[in-house]
Amino acid sequence: MIKIENLSKIYDDGTNTIKALKNINLEIKKGEIFGIIGLSGAGKSTLIRCINRLEEPTEGKIFIDGNDVTSLKKKDLRKLRKNIGMIFQHFNLFSQKTVYKNIAFPLELEGFNKNEIEERIKVLLDYVGLEDKIDAYPSQLSGGQKQRVAIARALANNPKILLSDEGTSALDPKTTKSILDLLRRIRYEFGLTIVLITHQMEVIKEVCDRVAIIEDGSIIEINTVEQLFKNPKTKTAMEFIIKLKSDITEEVIKPNKNEFRGTIVRLGYSKGNAKEPVVSNMIKEYDVQANILAGDINRILSKNIGHLILELQGDDDEISKAIRYLESNDVDVEVM
Repeated sequence: MIKIENLSKIYDDGTNTIKALKNINLEIKKGEIFGIIGLSGAGKSTLIRCINRLEEPTEGKIFIDGNDVTSLKKKDLRKLRKNIGMIFQHFNLFSQKTVYKNIAFPLELEGFNKNEIEERIKVLLDYVGLEDKIDAYPSQLSGGQKQRVAIARALANNPKILLSDEGTSALDPKTTKSILDLLRRIRYEFGLTIVLITHQMEVIKEVCDRVAIIEDGSIIEINTVEQLFKNPKTKTAMEFIIKLKSDITEEVIKPNKNEFRGTIVRLGYSKGNAKEPVVSNMIKEYDVQANILAGDINRILSKNIGHLILELQGDDDEISKAIRYLESNDVDVEVM
């Protein structure tokens, strides 16, 4: 659906040169929700804005459905942008226009007649749950309602792709969840491909299929969200995930390492078994004691991904058998 090859973006004002993007290579599949996460200044907003050429790439190519976006003339670029909706952190609504007029704006630009516009807006407002706000102004809406209007506007021309530039960053957690639920629904019901940038791992965890981590203008890791939580490969990825292996080791194990008499193991649950009594059954089956040091469970789409740090005490042979038992029950075991 979207293929990015050797993409770079350099800002040069004659005095300073900033390499915002460095040789980005990325493929985003049709119909997936793809997250791009990074710290402030990492280049994620520049990257997403290059996709529809709100930012002009310095080097490289971007393909959408096989078409080279970077080679398009203005007329063809305008045509392409009809298939790309975009939502922003601060909504970008016209403050002096009603909800109706805000959503009507892209339709009017495309020359739709009044009846067509009215019908389309009615459908969109019903879809985002704001049919009673049609004559309201942005100042009369909550943050979540403003973003729903922005989403309705982004969907007005029936796009194939939806870009979200920190679309939930200005919202409280409850409202963020409702917007993410809406985006998930849009993906499934309309078959849209959604590219979502954020600095919030909670957002990635809640809604994305795959994720790219960007740092200092470069993509340093790409993985499914499930695998990222199960086995982050870069330091930055680890820092984004709550209660990481390295953090738990540093905070829980190292300060108390002289107090432990047994074997320290880290268990990873990634096959939907995070709520199964595997450890309890292990204790019953083998002559070992298990001291729980730390743990957490994260909800990844419809699956629970869990980690547990245990101190296993007992005979070495029994501990080895217990570990093999855990592994046979789809638990990843790392002796720490």
